[in-house]
Amino acid sequence: MKIILYRIGVLVALVLIWWFFSTIVERQLIPSPLATFHAAERLIAEGRLSTALLDTLTIYIGGYGAAILIGIPLGLLMGTARTLGKTLDIFIYALSATPRVAFIPLIIVFLGLGASAKTFIVFLGAVMPILINAYAGALNSDEDLVEMARSVGASKSRIFREIVLPGALPFAITGLRIGATIGLINTVVAELYTAVRGLGGLLAIYGNTFRMAEYFVIVFTLAFIGVLVTTALRLLEMRLERWRGNGA
Repeated sequence: MKIILYRIGVLVALVLIWWFFSTIVERQLIPSPLATFHAAERLIAEGRLSTALLDTLTIYIGGYGAAILIGIPLGLLMGTARTLGKTLDIFIYALSATPRVAFIPLIIVFLGLGASAKTFIVFLGAVMPILINAYAGALNSDEDLVEMARSVGASKSRIFREIVLPGALPFAITGLRIGATIGLINTVVAELYTAVRGLGGLLAIYGNTFRMAEYFVIVFTLAFIGVLVTTALRLLEMRLERWRGNGA
């Protein structure tokens, strides 16, 4: 409860700071909180915000979901099959170090400017941290416990389920958090580079025309999505920690 009150206090302080700067800087650059609120009302009433939000969430969830489905199993496989991991990890790290923007022209050439290209851009950004953290988690499994389990005749599936997987969970959750953030950023980038739609498209339109109240609405909407995803992952982590503690 105390943390919630502290957060509310920080939020109020940020709004007051925002209001103060809106009074001393040109309104064209920093709109007031009230002007931003009225802009949000207009965007909602006109249906622009809901349409753009649906477009963005569709791309984001598709790309991020695909990154989870591929990144976690492949990372765990690389961590448990050590030869495979040592063979592939250098290529994974090389791809991770390459700016995703460098691939956008190639993606557009092969996939065009539609939803599939944008989804793949999101996937490409989110999958690397998810895969690498799952791989690191599997490598971090307690070797002594694994050897002990093998000595008493435990099967590979049981060792994976009861030793490797619980040890990899904190790493995997960290990968999901980082992947969620990068995926959201890549969603906006994809919408700017390909067909200008969604929240990224509105950012470009309102930014280029200096409609800053509407621009702030879109920025806050993206921030709100980030908060929701982070909170959901935190709740998931708590549930998985209980499962891990119960030795399930």
